[in-house]
Amino acid sequence: MIKKIIILGGGTAGWMAANMLAKRWANRGIDIALLESTDIGIVGVGEGSTPQLKSFFDYMGIAEQEWMPACNATYKTGIRFCNWSTKKGFENYFHPFPTQPDDYSAPAFFYNAFVRRRGADVYAHPDKFFLATYLASHHLGPQPDHRFPFQVGYGYHFDSSLVGQFLKEHAKKLGVTHLDHRVVDVRLNAQGYISQLMTDDGQALEGDFFIDCTGFAGLLIQKTLQVPFVSFAKNLFNDSAVVMPTAQVDDFAPQTTSTALQYGWMWNIPLTNRVGNGYVYSSAFCSKDAAEVELRTQLNMLDSDVPVRHLKMNVGRVEQHWAKNCLAVGLSQGFIEPLEATALHLVQETILSFAEAFEQGNFSEQEQASFNQKINQRFEAVRDYIVCHYRVNSRTDTDYWRENANNNYLSDSLRRLLQVWVSGDNLTQEIERQQIGGYYPSASWHCLLAGYGVFPEQKQLSAGNAIANKYKLETIEDFISRCALNFSSHKSQLAALRAHM
Repeated sequence: MIKKIIILGGGTAGWMAANMLAKRWANRGIDIALLESTDIGIVGVGEGSTPQLKSFFDYMGIAEQEWMPACNATYKTGIRFCNWSTKKGFENYFHPFPTQPDDYSAPAFFYNAFVRRRGADVYAHPDKFFLATYLASHHLGPQPDHRFPFQVGYGYHFDSSLVGQFLKEHAKKLGVTHLDHRVVDVRLNAQGYISQLMTDDGQALEGDFFIDCTGFAGLLIQKTLQVPFVSFAKNLFNDSAVVMPTAQVDDFAPQTTSTALQYGWMWNIPLTNRVGNGYVYSSAFCSKDAAEVELRTQLNMLDSDVPVRHLKMNVGRVEQHWAKNCLAVGLSQGFIEPLEATALHLVQETILSFAEAFEQGNFSEQEQASFNQKINQRFEAVRDYIVCHYRVNSRTDTDYWRENANNNYLSDSLRRLLQVWVSGDNLTQEIERQQIGGYYPSASWHCLLAGYGVFPEQKQLSAGNAIANKYKLETIEDFISRCALNFSSHKSQLAALRAHM
């Protein structure tokens, strides 16, 4: 029986775990404490999310006007990818978050992409087929007029350190105990389970279950319980980042921008008070000094004295996220580079899946094994989608991009998806066959591959006939533009949130 849970490590992951479990198990008589040391900093650069983060705040009963202004948050309808492809007309594309109106417009995109792969010269770039793309390009926020009866998915941008602080105060209101100590030793019982955390002031903190939120250090899951780490280095080359802020402009789109540079890519994330910028790169191809120079050059801040932060990333996952009486959450369990802002999504899925598995089987080996397999599959599915961005790039300007394009260290799943696409077969059916649509839906895969222009060369295409021109692009564009009349500016929606503080 679990009577006391100790979460080691704060940050967004730790306090998210504390909040979710405190709410879910409010009537189970379980004492939850979070132990962190103010002497240990957090990485704190994850400033974007997927739409799943909204479900977390909805579950917690926290309104947007309560947390977003406090965390300098903005809306996010998707990600704009720039310069990943060199193919004419496909130099950039938008990966949209789903909306209900897509049910009307997306089939036209799927169809056009299908017949173009089979040689018809039809328009198959994703940007004209999705409402979220239109909202971003016209700087419209994702909150519709109340008369618009369709759901719109969206994520957020935010200051991660402020989100951590916000969730800390909220968790304390739910009864979570906050302890400020530094752990100097971890003690195991005779069965190899964690029994005590020894602090720098001589205390022995006992618990029944422990959650490791110690970041890349993995103090409990990796260093104490010796759970092996599975590196993704052969799939994903990037292991470093350099980050710096810039001033915010008056009006900005609800989107993350990912721009390919010489040895990786640069993010641009708009908050209400600043813009977050970072260059994610591979240290095997680029030095930290060269990366900083390239980032500053891109931002026109080569002569600026604004400081930067250099970070190292350990890309991969642990073999077991739940081992003995310890659950790893956040960077301690693994990390996939931030290209699709999946870090907090993986945190949510881990906590929710653990709670469900524990409630079904307590400490049974069967439930642990099923849980670990489920989380590993999610990590690998996210990895495959991100690997695909690099594998299908058409840049040849540096050895970094050439080696990514020639990297054949692919999973069987991704290899099959690419085979289906280039052979002109039905990608949606293959996604359904593999049962991976719950990780990234067919629309996401279509946007990626079509957005890069992974089609036959223009000279190989023939003029579309009546079958190929089944859908009229003008009708789709008219439908989306009329839907967008129900949305106000991103700027005004953020102002309305602040007005309700």
